[in-house]
Amino acid sequence: MGKSHRKTDLDKARDELMSHVVRCDVLDAAMEHRAEWLDDTMDYMADRWPSLSDLQLAQLEMMGREYLRPVIRHGSRHTAMNRPAGPTVADKEEELEAQAA
Repeated sequence: MGKSHRKTDLDKARDELMSHVVRCDVLDAAMEHRAEWLDDTMDYMADRWPSLSDLQLAQLEMMGREYLRPVIRHGSRHTAMNRPAGPTVADKEEELEAQAA
């Protein structure tokens, strides 16, 4: 078997941050509260992981912000059922045929 992946401090800090998100039910909070929570938590993480550089802390914060942002907006008006349809395979085939002609 090959060598196992050794986790870096950034990997460990990321795992800890995501664990905090789940334990604190942050995903159920309003977006402005999520941002406040992350700001406070990043101060804690900087103290907790002094081996991380400023760049790594910025990367960790970006990972946290991406994780806290919903993929699809919440609410009855924003669902997968009422999003505009994307192109189909048939549309792509017609486009390719038109370009070949």
